[in-house]
Amino acid sequence: MASGERQPADGLRNAGPDPKRFTVADGQLLNIASAAFPFLIRAGTGGFASGYSTGLKEDDGTYGVVKVSGRSVAESSKVSTFKRPAKPLELYEFQGCPFCRKVREAISVLDLDAAVFPCPQGGPTWRPKAVELGGKAQFPYLVDPNTGASMYESDAIIAYLFKEYGDGAVPLALRLGPLTTLTCGLALAPRVGKGSRYTPSNLPAKPLVLWGYELSPFVVVVKEVLSELELPYLQVTTSRGSPKRQLLFEKRGTFQVPYLEDENEGVYLFESSAIIDYLYKNYKK
Repeated sequence: MASGERQPADGLRNAGPDPKRFTVADGQLLNIASAAFPFLIRAGTGGFASGYSTGLKEDDGTYGVVKVSGRSVAESSKVSTFKRPAKPLELYEFQGCPFCRKVREAISVLDLDAAVFPCPQGGPTWRPKAVELGGKAQFPYLVDPNTGASMYESDAIIAYLFKEYGDGAVPLALRLGPLTTLTCGLALAPRVGKGSRYTPSNLPAKPLVLWGYELSPFVVVVKEVLSELELPYLQVTTSRGSPKRQLLFEKRGTFQVPYLEDENEGVYLFESSAIIDYLYKNYKK
């Protein structure tokens, strides 16, 4: 839907360019390439939902990653057979932390939604809130409002998530202890601490909504800015094989992430560079 067209049923208007699949905005190639580095170091972890599979089917008008000559490449996973939380998880973390990355990958593998409260260094809001809730400035910190559980320690959080919302089996790439942490740190190295330090901002009245998943470099660069600006958001996780990809396809007539909704301004946007410009313009002091 082009800007200026009739508003969709939810009342949000398109505040950015139309989505363009598999394209990088001018001047952003190096930025996106460095954000894609984790795909190699982490061997794709955080990109595919648990039990991911793919196959060809007749194009029936539903979401397909590629459509050619009346056929569609359909993706699926096992996550719809797992227990799903009624309320989003609550995660206090920051983007440049390797321990936080481990948990973010687990959330993407399990295709779980999470209310994210960014806690960059120097952040005046969510870092103190996490200390108030848990008693210490250590990240990540997870709160599960569905069970009343709350915990520190990335490995403990991951084990909990797979037991509660998966099949109990933690993938090898997430259960190698120090090696997992080391490779997560290496995966973040090309970004040189982006998403780790606070940039003064005005907080929105309502959290933003971001559709995406951990391994997408286009999503990563947006989450770094959300983290630096300390902007709370609901992550609607849409890993490869996620059934929620169809939901966004139905909502906007296409699937592409990152996709941001801001009810405070009544807008939605595709395209990472446009989203970043919007966040700085509307929320940076």
